[in-house]
Amino acid sequence: MRTERGRRATKLLALTLGLAAIAGGLAGCAAPAADHVTTLNFFQFKGEATADFDRIIAEFEAENPDIRIVQNQVADSETLIRTLLVKDRAPDIITLNANGNFGKLAEAGVFHDFSNDPVLQTIAQAPRDIMANLGSAPGEVNGLGYVNNANGIVYNREIFAQQGLQVPTTYEELIAVCEKLKAAGITPFASGMADNWTVMPSWNGLGAYAAQGGFFDEMRAAGEHVGQDGNVSFSEAFPQAMTEQAQLFSYSQDGYRGAKYDDQTALFAHGGAAMMLQGIWSLSPVRKINPDVDAGIFPYPSPEGADKSVLVSGVDVAVTLPKTSAHHEEAMRFVDFLFRPDVNERFAAAQTMFPTVVGARIGDDPVLQSVAPYFEAGRITGFIDHQVPTAVPLTGIVQSAVLAGEPTGALQTLDNEWRKVAARSSLGGK
Repeated sequence: MRTERGRRATKLLALTLGLAAIAGGLAGCAAPAADHVTTLNFFQFKGEATADFDRIIAEFEAENPDIRIVQNQVADSETLIRTLLVKDRAPDIITLNANGNFGKLAEAGVFHDFSNDPVLQTIAQAPRDIMANLGSAPGEVNGLGYVNNANGIVYNREIFAQQGLQVPTTYEELIAVCEKLKAAGITPFASGMADNWTVMPSWNGLGAYAAQGGFFDEMRAAGEHVGQDGNVSFSEAFPQAMTEQAQLFSYSQDGYRGAKYDDQTALFAHGGAAMMLQGIWSLSPVRKINPDVDAGIFPYPSPEGADKSVLVSGVDVAVTLPKTSAHHEEAMRFVDFLFRPDVNERFAAAQTMFPTVVGARIGDDPVLQSVAPYFEAGRITGFIDHQVPTAVPLTGIVQSAVLAGEPTGALQTLDNEWRKVAARSSLGGK
């Protein structure tokens, strides 16, 4: 077993090697080569997308022989990009996961403003709204959503068909499905709570409805007075969502509290459970075990009925540029190429994700098609945990609520933690 000191040393070595690799790439773009080819550093965070980006780069270079793209796929991208920005060694083109940390960087004013770039108008409004809600420099658009994921209830379509079950559109119908599966001797949900983050997809899905209508704007405005003098609070808005979340986990397999994420996906892959409280990302490990699994996704049902349901979706890959660059024009040519509908469409299909560009077609994979109408109608909303300050220990609090099966104490803790963070900060961001 590695010691904590060993883990720190390993992380330091990885960071050093990553910086060295990127520095090498940056050195190549210090000046145009003798043959007038400009080399650009492409900072790329998503390991499983390396081959797909290689193909895109090859296509781009064939059409733009005066530009060479060097892809640097990095681990621990959030640490590395901060280090590079601080050292004034920003890559020419950057991809990052669109989360609260991206929003913090954007608010710091380190990224290019795309407000007046034509490429912005090629992106559908819903992904643009998701990016805006993460945070940006005042009056700017600092990132472009490239592909979206889907956070919903993953289900085995074959099991549903065998049991004569329809996709539920209300919470009552979802519980009825769980009861019918139990009566047939089938575990409703494959779960794993040893990895505490696995409680968050369902919290995002069920809580999205409680957070509509500017809930987090009101929370930030209330600041350290959340829950006091009639102000908005988690305790007031989230009891139903978190009660339902605990109830859904109670339909999991025996021993789910000690099971890991890999155990969860393996159980589902082998047909040992009919559903998962997860998202589209979970099907990658499932399909490695069982490539033939017939799966789909449906949204967490709205308390107001099927016509009010929305699909929680995050921007899985955000594209941005540094605020200043010696090769901004060349980098924008690559960005424009990335957001061509045909290029965006192929990348999204290969990654089992949803394209963001208007006119790009959603892939034929049944998983994508199962929720395609929500994307086509713009009925998507962002991950609400991105709106909670990182100083609030959200994941642990939510996990405790699920384990206890009762949300009151956890909700009071969330309110208290929010107030503490607000008292020592402006709480204007995530």
